[in-house]
Amino acid sequence: MSRSPSIPDRPRLDLDPEMSPAERLSELRKHFKRLLSVNEELETRLDEATDQRSELHEKVNHLKERNEALKTAALYIATVEELTDDGNVVIKQHGNNQEVLTEVSPELEDKLESGDRVAINESFGIQQVLDDETDARAQAMEVSESPDVIYDDIGGIDDQITEVREAVEDPIENPEQFDTVGIEPPSGVLLHGPPGTGKTMLAKAVANESDATFIKMTGSELVQKFIGEGARLVRDLFSLAAEREPAVVFIDEIDAVASKRTDSKTSGDAEVQRTMMQLLSEMDGFDERGEIQLMAATNRFDMLDEALLRPGRFDRLIEVPKPNAEGRERILDIHSEEINVATDVDFADLAADLDGYSGADIESLVTEAGMFAIRDDRTTVTREDIDDAHEKLDSNETDDGVVRYRH
Repeated sequence: MSRSPSIPDRPRLDLDPEMSPAERLSELRKHFKRLLSVNEELETRLDEATDQRSELHEKVNHLKERNEALKTAALYIATVEELTDDGNVVIKQHGNNQEVLTEVSPELEDKLESGDRVAINESFGIQQVLDDETDARAQAMEVSESPDVIYDDIGGIDDQITEVREAVEDPIENPEQFDTVGIEPPSGVLLHGPPGTGKTMLAKAVANESDATFIKMTGSELVQKFIGEGARLVRDLFSLAAEREPAVVFIDEIDAVASKRTDSKTSGDAEVQRTMMQLLSEMDGFDERGEIQLMAATNRFDMLDEALLRPGRFDRLIEVPKPNAEGRERILDIHSEEINVATDVDFADLAADLDGYSGADIESLVTEAGMFAIRDDRTTVTREDIDDAHEKLDSNETDDGVVRYRH
């Protein structure tokens, strides 16, 4: 344990009676300087002690606050379901969905409304009314930075791009066109087709090109563990979109939450169907949706529930197929723009040999060809590299025996 520095001794003045007046004056001046030096040192130590005292007071106060917090019982979150005529309140606790009839203090009685979020103690007494904040998971799905994808980066689906822009961008940017013609803009766009054909890339281009707020999610994110949580997340997502409108809501892999309904009685299937019911209600309910455009994508169109596909929910069902020869040539051009490709490589001839390849397959082909060039310590990709990559990707198995592509 370190010891505090000792207090300096007070300087003593010893004057010889036989000193002359000049010598006495000189000694007095030296003594005065020593006193000033000691005084400065004591003031410095006093300041240090004062600062240390303040720090210790702060630590003590912090420990007291932590101690009080540990003594205080935790509060639980609940939602007000109903206000009775006799002043009682029916609340539903989050997590277990337990409904309880409880009394409410007079000071909170006038502040409560049905649907309010409240904090309750272990005896289900309402302690305070909470702000009706949007679920943090919903806020996290808002795209704050635009993806680095534009429409020119997507090849082979020009018609589909046109249809998406007409259905998603035009109602937001030029709503007067629809008013002039006298029609309602399409309420939603569903992109469907095989994997790797550009459905998600098309949504990224919309997020980049459109001035609207873009909110993205996957269908699996809407499937929650506790009863009612998935439906609540859907409500919060559309509430967030309403606050940020004009907005575009994109649901990728929507088949995870909107598959055909069955007679299954399991709690998991029931919860997925409950979430889908909430999604259908938000898409086409009694309330006007406002300037909110809906996009979704799936590669399992056959699994979707018919209620999701009827007009008024998804007015445009846009198939995004694998590209034809012309589309494959355009995709090759796009993915080879940053690559040194030999001048004798004929993309039109190559595209004809890639029948059945998707956009993602072609991107992988170009990358693999570049890897063959690097392996040979070259900076230019030749047709031989592309053919080797083609042969590798067309094989049923990779070098490590794992199945990768089947065409």
